[in-house]
Amino acid sequence: MSDTQGVSAATGVAGRVIERGHMIRIREAGLTGMIALRGDLASPAMAEAVRAVTGAPVPAPLRVESGAEGRAVWMSPDELLLITAIGRAPEALAAAEAALSGQHAMALDLSDARVVFRLSGATVPEVLAKGSPVDLREAAFPVSTARRTHLGGIAVGIWRLEAEEWEVVCFRSLAHHLADWLAQASASGSEVGHF
Repeated sequence: MSDTQGVSAATGVAGRVIERGHMIRIREAGLTGMIALRGDLASPAMAEAVRAVTGAPVPAPLRVESGAEGRAVWMSPDELLLITAIGRAPEALAAAEAALSGQHAMALDLSDARVVFRLSGATVPEVLAKGSPVDLREAAFPVSTARRTHLGGIAVGIWRLEAEEWEVVCFRSLAHHLADWLAQASASGSEVGHF
């Protein structure tokens, strides 16, 4: 897609940044390249597909791995989500398909289907815990951990990139709801003090 604002702008949250009066900083990342891979995660072909798209190794279960060209997120025993720049999505898909040629596998461009929110701040776990059943304590959810779960009543993927840097991915059709939920849950004065 040549218009890097088009689909994201249609959600009403394109480039939205929420920080003043909030415990954390919330930023909608704009269109992001996302390739879903399904197949045997232990196969050499899958490792080559992931390396070709992200430069990262295949992540272990419930993990995210970063490489020079993006990230690989474990989504299920036979599924990965590869994240890269939106401009690389067509070539990334072609590289993944080439690496998986002849395998019982699937590569699909999901770039237009989902939205990424970047969350930063020391209290991100407290904010997310208000709407997710996942144990977000540092001991249970250290850096490079990834989970599929629910947040504010919708299906999401959550991963921790650094101690105070997180990403949340949801279906683009629910981006406005999630942005509003995150803003409400992170409003200053709503601290629970659990963490």
